Amino acid sequence: MSSNVSSGVVQVGKLLVLIAENGQSYELNCDEYTLVDAVQQYLESVSGISVVSSANLTKEVTQIQDLAFCSRPSILGQQKLSYNGQDIAISPYNDYWKEIRKICVFHLFSLKKVQYFRPIRKDEVARMIKQISMQADTSQITNLSNIVKSLATTIICRIAFSIRYDEETHERRKFGELLKVTQEMLAGFFVSDYFPLLGWIDKLSGKINKLEKNFKDLNEFNEGLIEQHLNPNRPKSMEGDIIDLLLQLKKQKSTPIDLTLDNIKAIITDMLVGGTDTSATTVVWAMTALIAKPITMKKVQAEIRESVEKKSIVNEDDIQDLPFFKAVIKETFRLYPPAPLLVPRETMQNSILEGYEIQPKTIVHVNFWAITRDPEIWENPEEFIPKRFLNSNIDFKGQNFELIPFGAGRRGCPAMALGVTTVELVLSNLRYAFDWELPRGMNIQDIDTDVLLGLAMHKNKPLCLVPRNYL
Repeated sequence: MSSNVSSGVVQVGKLLVLIAENGQSYELNCDEYTLVDAVQQYLESVSGISVVSSANLTKEVTQIQDLAFCSRPSILGQQKLSYNGQDIAISPYNDYWKEIRKICVFHLFSLKKVQYFRPIRKDEVARMIKQISMQADTSQITNLSNIVKSLATTIICRIAFSIRYDEETHERRKFGELLKVTQEMLAGFFVSDYFPLLGWIDKLSGKINKLEKNFKDLNEFNEGLIEQHLNPNRPKSMEGDIIDLLLQLKKQKSTPIDLTLDNIKAIITDMLVGGTDTSATTVVWAMTALIAKPITMKKVQAEIRESVEKKSIVNEDDIQDLPFFKAVIKETFRLYPPAPLLVPRETMQNSILEGYEIQPKTIVHVNFWAITRDPEIWENPEEFIPKRFLNSNIDFKGQNFELIPFGAGRRGCPAMALGVTTVELVLSNLRYAFDWELPRGMNIQDIDTDVLLGLAMHKNKPLCLVPRNYL
């Protein structure tokens, strides 16, 4: 069966095809969960929108018909801050994107390069343990959300451009504000994206001025980093970081495309935006789930401690022999995905999904949240049950479409190994080095699990716990 849809909402199994008519606004409901906040910017569009909410259709979109569905829509804020689509995540599917992705996969995010940056991760985790241990000595309440976000940001900054911002300094606060505003602009709704004739609303509301200022600040920041790396008297620590590698490739002209400074700036922006929040939120959600499940928490803690014994820190090699801990990571990705909706795709040609014709230039969202809560796939899907993965071959690397937190197909995240390695190292050490308790007067029922949506799925309130030293 084939059908052309001109307006309204069409249900195709778990596929919703939404098209707005005369400015009519639709509310998207996926099963029993409403993701209004996450998709509001897409629900008043004069062009087609498809929302895929099943594993089978996700496989169709990201593997079987991947080539037809693998471009990106042109969205004002994202285009501006990616230097007109010169990054990896937001660039449309074209020859440039294919070459820049190869550069990232082989030169920046390969397993060899992930291991190269191992000392940075170990050093930062050791600093984190020391900081929390001092708080544990005085029974202080620890704001884990802040500590983990700071850690993830610092790791990315050192890997990307070899700078470590000390806490509570002017430079750290300025950088944090820049990153916060950039993330807001990337996730923001601009009327002109969907109603070009109403673009004046974006100007009147101040959104355009805010975007322009954000880009100016971001560009100045990126240019400053590049100038530091081009300085012949730069610190030796900058040798081999991501900017240094990209500048070497540019100088050597050893790639099929001639890298420009804007290309390099766009890639750095991708790393800062995509590499900080996602890792931090995953660790925080895992700690939230475990503190609410004391038996599960003790089980994973015992596994780690029995394997590591009395080392001062869990090393990355130790983690490979922790099957229950690995199951906790998978279950966290399932129940608390870093992003409920994967980065939207755009169709490049006519396609058929379950008998319905999908036109070119249709924006396609994969509703990963709905897939992870599908009772046809998961038993008790709303429950945090890591043991479901103990005797399962399901993984999150893009081949099992019921669990794709990093996407799949051509547009899968090329930095997945870097992100997962960071999450595993941080979480294992938090569980190894400390016993954790709820603050006095608080019980399990008081644990906040409300979601604050943005580019990543944050907890609405920070996770605050009381640590007790184990070592």
